[in-house]
Amino acid sequence: MLISYDPATGEELWQGAIGDVDACVSAARRAWPSWAARPLTNRIELAHRFANEVRKEADGLAELIAREAGKPLWEARTEVQAVINKVDISVTAYAERTGQKKLDSGLGGTASVRHKPHGAMAVLGPYNFPAHLPNGHIIPALIAGNVVIFKPSEKTPAVGAALVECFRKAEFPEGVVQVLIGGPDEGKKLVAHPGIDGVLFTGSANAGIAINRKLATNPGKIVALEMGGNNPMVVMPTPKLQDAAVLIVQSAFMTAGQRCTAARRLIVLDEVFDDLMAELIPLTKKLIVGDPLDDPQPFMGPVIDNETADLLGESFLALVTAGGKPLTHLKRPDADKPFLTPGIIDTTDMPDRPDIELFGPILQVIRVPDLDAGITEANNTRFGLSASLIGGSPEDYGRFWANIRAGIINWNRPTNGASSSAPFGGIGLSGNHRPAAFYAADYCAYPVASTEMEQPRATIGVGLKE
Repeated sequence: MLISYDPATGEELWQGAIGDVDACVSAARRAWPSWAARPLTNRIELAHRFANEVRKEADGLAELIAREAGKPLWEARTEVQAVINKVDISVTAYAERTGQKKLDSGLGGTASVRHKPHGAMAVLGPYNFPAHLPNGHIIPALIAGNVVIFKPSEKTPAVGAALVECFRKAEFPEGVVQVLIGGPDEGKKLVAHPGIDGVLFTGSANAGIAINRKLATNPGKIVALEMGGNNPMVVMPTPKLQDAAVLIVQSAFMTAGQRCTAARRLIVLDEVFDDLMAELIPLTKKLIVGDPLDDPQPFMGPVIDNETADLLGESFLALVTAGGKPLTHLKRPDADKPFLTPGIIDTTDMPDRPDIELFGPILQVIRVPDLDAGITEANNTRFGLSASLIGGSPEDYGRFWANIRAGIINWNRPTNGASSSAPFGGIGLSGNHRPAAFYAADYCAYPVASTEMEQPRATIGVGLKE
């Protein structure tokens, strides 16, 4: 039995039986041939019916996300809307990225490029966006003709079960979309199962690397990995320092810092450092941290659980011990609950800054003399998901864009909040060149080249005896 708890209160929220991996895969294999053979228009129609079911359940689903993931209700509502919007976006993306093409062919025949689904896809979802991020894999996979086994994070299984219930209510055929409740053991077994044709994963770098290693000798499985980042924001002189401070707060502390695109490193030119801190620190101290259902609404809820809060507290202390200078302290008002106030720490003088993803409300500040030094520091990471430049001229941004190694590069915008109408992914430890969002169609179907004639026609012009 898997039990889920409300991180804000510690109360038991949901419980469910551990799923049977073999039974799920068997049901998926039985369902796939007829699902793949359905007309695309029918699969799209069912996807729209799913969106309508989510729309009907929007209030309840948003409250469930808020309670189980710990994010404020206002933010949970935006996640539900993203789930609904994903259908139209995915339909457009499938048509654009995998549309049929007719080519020239000799002897009066035809040639074409069409796309086929892979088969049974395993979707492994994270806890920070327990509905939107897995749905970003599920909907494109279903439209392409795949069947899906979705294993939600063991920390947010209730949302995963509720999401799949919406597919059931939309009358998807049995076995086409299934939820597999379980922990790491079930996830590992699902990934390695010979009946799975692809693995679509969003989560930590360590887990993604383990999946990649496990499947390295099986190139027949498509693997799409989205693994987070140690994302930089570089701040140059700007007349709008108040706005810059807001962008930094949104980037670093929204969702309690539990976003893969969250800013982890604030790289500030020396000439603007003091003035920027005079705006950023007071603003950070004004942020309300509270229960996701409170009224008025908080900016941040808790992190996902007490274990995570403990680790983040230890990480902040380790930065201080290694030479970091706290600008705002990471505090835990209640030792029994995972609420954390945002922590900002100057790590400029630390000899060896750790290149890790601290998945919570911790922001490291690093001072640099100029933009070139800022770019060098921004690239001082094995990750490469998101990066932003604040301030500067168009020429500065051109240099920044050309030299930063990341899959998402912004100017005077947050590091997070990427558009679903664009590709979403990174390089290095952030991903394996399989961007999601609008480009998810690319890994949900493979291209097939064909040359075709209604009757066989062929001649041999040379090399035959008289």
